[in-house]
Amino acid sequence: MQEDFHYYGTYCAAILAGYSHEESLVISYSSQFTDLCSKTFLTSIGAPKEAATTQLMSELLETKSDSQSLQDVTRIWASFHFLPYDLYAPVKQGSKKYKNKYRMICNSNSDLIVETVGLAKEKSLQSVGLAMHVLADTWAHKYFAGTPSMVINNMSRYIFEIVPEGDGFVERPLRFVNNPALKDDPETSTYVNSVFQVSENTIMQLGHGRAGHLPDYGYIRYKYMPAWGGYKEVLKDNPSDYKHAFAQMIYAMKRLRTSDGDFEKNQYDWETMKTVEEDIDRILSIRQIDASADWKALGEKLSGVEVLPFDANAFSEEYRIAADDAKAETFLGKYILAALAQKSLVTNRIYQSGNRLAGISIDFEKYGLRGNKDYSGLVEYKKGEEDD
Repeated sequence: MQEDFHYYGTYCAAILAGYSHEESLVISYSSQFTDLCSKTFLTSIGAPKEAATTQLMSELLETKSDSQSLQDVTRIWASFHFLPYDLYAPVKQGSKKYKNKYRMICNSNSDLIVETVGLAKEKSLQSVGLAMHVLADTWAHKYFAGTPSMVINNMSRYIFEIVPEGDGFVERPLRFVNNPALKDDPETSTYVNSVFQVSENTIMQLGHGRAGHLPDYGYIRYKYMPAWGGYKEVLKDNPSDYKHAFAQMIYAMKRLRTSDGDFEKNQYDWETMKTVEEDIDRILSIRQIDASADWKALGEKLSGVEVLPFDANAFSEEYRIAADDAKAETFLGKYILAALAQKSLVTNRIYQSGNRLAGISIDFEKYGLRGNKDYSGLVEYKKGEEDD
């Protein structure tokens, strides 16, 4: 997903969940900021780099292929964008290394998303926004993993877009190009993706890079045959997934803003969703690569207040000039604490499952920042694991 859904769409869901305009802006800002909070940004404002929730392309291109560097990548992308669905999934065939990567595949309604939303209970609005970003991405990024893997994340040449036509649909071949200077062209089903490399661990095989921005577009439906699925046909229906994400966000935020029960998986607020379903169906039917204007208009229709454009640097100076003992109470300070807690949660769960793709974890809730130093010096595998 991208700014149109993470910022404007999340704002709409927050308003429908009962938050005020001001509260909804904090939530939606924090959701979108998760795609921009890089080590480069954090360094520029004097904040701890361990709180990074994304990586710039320039940072990724400098990533080495050693285990420590790959663990750093996995901690970020698995924690905030590709939440693992089942860390204990039974896998009949393959090496331990393959099984560990298979268990990192993202999908919606996992035990981890329950913990992620629960982590935001009675916490800051920034925590709520970050949790909504993770929740939404479990729908958009399903079937991809937040760790480099050719077997898991690569796209075969067999890929077709399913395009509405008349009262039904037609299939047409989807073409990928590797030129970053080009733009995606929905009219011809031509999309830009990362360059194929014959390497299991290259960052070109991270997340949905090989699928380009297909998971980010609300209108698209496509089918492909992933290697991890035994080359059986898999359908990605983004309009349906985005609607489920929206209805689940409303439900989740209603639970978070009251003491009336905790978030449960496979639950959606379809009743509230119905009040805007026609608008959302219209937005998701438009073949456009950026639906921000439409989501923004819907948000303003719901709240009656202008939704200002997202500004990544809006709160930078507040954090930069704050005294050290006051930084945690700034807007970004609250976000940083939420990010550290989420990163610690997910990395802990991966580590506890016996999977070392995210390194060795120390619980932030118990040990604070020193427990989340990106685990440098703690990356040695147990004896024998390097042979897997």
